[in-house]
Amino acid sequence: MDSDALRSKLEKVLEVLKQDVATIRTGRATPALVENIIISAYGGSAKLRVMELATIGVTDTQTIVITPFDYTVIHEIEKGIQEANVGLNPIVDGQLLRISLPPLSKERREELIKSMRHKLENGKIMVRQVRHEEMNEIKKQHDNKAISDDDKTRLEKELQRVVDETMGLIERMGKQKEEELLQI
Repeated sequence: MDSDALRSKLEKVLEVLKQDVATIRTGRATPALVENIIISAYGGSAKLRVMELATIGVTDTQTIVITPFDYTVIHEIEKGIQEANVGLNPIVDGQLLRISLPPLSKERREELIKSMRHKLENGKIMVRQVRHEEMNEIKKQHDNKAISDDDKTRLEKELQRVVDETMGLIERMGKQKEEELLQI
């Protein structure tokens, strides 16, 4: 078991999960709500952040402002956000887009918490898959007499310790996001 490779795999899982959870809207405006929306412009399509079409800012806790570098694509950005079906309605205001976030209802907050928990469970499944692959690798090394029984036991315990740490990070991420969602 290569400890650095294991940590790298688990960090990738956490990074994917963080980006996924960041897209869940809380009662507060944040650029993460729109930066991964696919926009079609200049004959191609990519995420708003990746295409670097605009600056994304927050003027207050309820308003996201998108300022395109090229005003001619403002309607493509508007259309992309509307078609993303994320419950955001951009309004063209001169040479920028404003997105006002309405307050979340109790029912909507509960739906978002449920969605967040589903995303976290998917992250845990990915972690368990990494653990399973690594356990198989340890077993294979043991079966080929590359490592002793003691080394096998030690490696399995180390693997489980790292996996438990990662699961703890996922739990804390979930608790933090749930607190954000419950704030009014």
